[in-house]
Amino acid sequence: MSLAAQGIDTGDTAWLLAATALVLLMTPGLALFYGGMVRTKSVLNMLMMSFVSIALVTVVWLAAGYSLAFGDDIGGGLIGGLHHAGMASLGPGSVHGTVPTLLFATFQLTFAIITAALVSGAIADRTKFGAWLVFVPVWALLVYVPVAHWVWGPGGWVLDKLGALDFAGGLPVEITSGASGLALALVLGPRLGFKKDAMRPHNLPMVVLGAGLLWFGWFGFNAGSALGANGLAAAAFLNTLAAGCTGLLGWLFVEQKRDGHPTTLGAASGAVAGLVAITPSCGSVSLLGALVVGLAAGVVCSYAVGWKFRLNYDDSLDVVGVHLVGGVIGTLLIGVFAVREMTGGTEGLLYGGGLAQLGKQLVAVAAVGAYAFLVTYGIGKLIDRVMGFRADEEHEHTGLDLTVHAETAYDHGVLGHGAPVSASAVPSAQKVKTQA
Repeated sequence: MSLAAQGIDTGDTAWLLAATALVLLMTPGLALFYGGMVRTKSVLNMLMMSFVSIALVTVVWLAAGYSLAFGDDIGGGLIGGLHHAGMASLGPGSVHGTVPTLLFATFQLTFAIITAALVSGAIADRTKFGAWLVFVPVWALLVYVPVAHWVWGPGGWVLDKLGALDFAGGLPVEITSGASGLALALVLGPRLGFKKDAMRPHNLPMVVLGAGLLWFGWFGFNAGSALGANGLAAAAFLNTLAAGCTGLLGWLFVEQKRDGHPTTLGAASGAVAGLVAITPSCGSVSLLGALVVGLAAGVVCSYAVGWKFRLNYDDSLDVVGVHLVGGVIGTLLIGVFAVREMTGGTEGLLYGGGLAQLGKQLVAVAAVGAYAFLVTYGIGKLIDRVMGFRADEEHEHTGLDLTVHAETAYDHGVLGHGAPVSASAVPSAQKVKTQA
């Protein structure tokens, strides 16, 4: 049977193949972004938490995750069925819209992967690697998969019943990862020396490289969500670029005004904040709306990252301040800036749509955020009780690279944060304290 007879459009398929590869690249990009932000003694552990998420989530997604997220609804808008468990009945001839279903499933898999990896940033420097290996698949099935069905699955209550809009993942990816990160940060408690010791990023060039790869991959993330090589994909692509730029500029403006110094870390973080916020709204707002969404995220998120010091929760790499807050901003502003030309009918408050859509977006944000936080907190507490979620104090002092992986990123140390070069040279916690 020919592709045309199957209903497959080769142009749409080619674009989605490229977009899928772009989104998968975001997870190694995130690994570099996070790896540069931690201290030298836990760089490899941070990279590993992202990379292992690729393998764990892929297995879970193929076994049951895709079917539960995108299978026909069996739970009143809450969950799909298991008809496609193990990718059953989905062969090369199966079609989703104008692309092969197997490609659509793989594209959606890359979203699930990076969402899990994002959570790791909130608990950097202090997590048992074995506990993380248990947490990721359980969390993917119990948290990410249901939310993905609510928002994108057939019959999901957020889109089909409530009528809230989310083009590329503000709810399932950004708000879910941010709320989950906050929950785990509370379960594990703050790092040793939190608010006392300097915990600055050890490698800012690595951070910027990671942010650049994230930005590059984000075009597949957002424009790929059009599921076709069309005008909507082009608009989402341009909105993504614009919001990343204004997010960067907004963050730098705040730093210059507040601190007197625009920083490299601020530029990278601002760009990511703008990209986070435009993720749900890139297919709903005009270019002007995208510029405002990115700017709002850059400004607000630059202040939000400081909340952890005031509220005494240790979100190590600002997952809450950037992804939760940025996701909320972008999702809510759909209710303000949505335009008919993008949505096909829905209009935001500024374009004569009233408060109705804003109210729908608010309900979706509150429900998804609460669900992700509560279920993740429960999973974290259970794992902590059964096997312990937090690394041993001595391991945390010495660094997880050497104590867990028997490796170091820098054999001779960087910026005064050197670590022993062999497992036999691991000092006791008391020696580390004395050296510090």
